[in-house]
Amino acid sequence: MKTVVADVERKPEVLFVCVHNSGRSQIAAAILDHLSRGRVIVRSAGSSPASEINPLVVKAMSEIGLDLSKEFPKPITDDLTRYADVIVTMGCGDTCPIFPGKRYIDWEIDDPARKDIAAIRRIRDDIEDRVRDLLKDLDESAPRD
Repeated sequence: MKTVVADVERKPEVLFVCVHNSGRSQIAAAILDHLSRGRVIVRSAGSSPASEINPLVVKAMSEIGLDLSKEFPKPITDDLTRYADVIVTMGCGDTCPIFPGKRYIDWEIDDPARKDIAAIRRIRDDIEDRVRDLLKDLDESAPRD
């Protein structure tokens, strides 16, 4: 009897990091998770996590059908960074840990803290455009049969 071993394709892992993990990185993670439809493992974290996600960010995301109400800010850990293929930093500067051999992308995006809902919508839409470009890049670099 012949044993058949399934060829399991490894999904790329993306980690979004900002300072408080209460706005930008949460937005990016939710959008990539939605758009990738399971093709990408998505995580987010902060170098100094807040106590909660910015309520106006939750509102702006619900406007496009994405629910962040059950999410919460998480600290960045060595394990999160170690397993990520791509690490997207957003305004954490020198506080983001750097691991050799990782692909880092730095997005300069306004912090939604202390912004009104109109400004947060613009930030959300900017992040969505960048996430779409990142997903296209990930899809193009995925191994082919």
